[in-house]
Amino acid sequence: MFQLGKTIVSEDIIEKDFVCNLSACKGACCIDGDAGAPLDEDETKILQDIYSKVKPFLRKEGIDAIEKQGTSIITSFGDFETPLINGADCAYVIFDDKKTALCAIEEAYNQGEISWKKPVSCHLYPIRVREYTEFSGVNYDKWEICDDACSLGKELQVPVYKFVKEALIRKFGEDWYAELEKVAEKMK
Repeated sequence: MFQLGKTIVSEDIIEKDFVCNLSACKGACCIDGDAGAPLDEDETKILQDIYSKVKPFLRKEGIDAIEKQGTSIITSFGDFETPLINGADCAYVIFDDKKTALCAIEEAYNQGEISWKKPVSCHLYPIRVREYTEFSGVNYDKWEICDDACSLGKELQVPVYKFVKEALIRKFGEDWYAELEKVAEKMK
């Protein structure tokens, strides 16, 4: 672990390799597990504001889940998340013709309907950020469904922090990312 500003960062994000391999995993991170995507409070407001523009991209099951539960939920721990369809798929999941899970929010963004790409926790994956009172913990989330992404990352020699560069800059800023790159160079 090392500190960058008000973040404590796991060395795994520099040492581990990762490149999403959707053709292998079919977007399993959006449909496996027992929780929705983590959200911050500002993102819950964004989801409310953009819902009408994202709705045409959603599956019927997603629309039903969102209209029943809301565009976001609050967990029993007081955290914000995207709602789920029957405790499984994220309500914002759609599928392409190859049965690969995609994000309706990102599809609306790609089609120019909205200017917000998707929740930052999704954009950052496989990095998870945990907020504490005095700092943020930045960690690599190792999940067996991403083994193919780890293999592809190793083959292409792309460390996690480079794979999620855009998302890290979105979350922490250009200066933070430049400092991260300096640390990575020293670690080589």
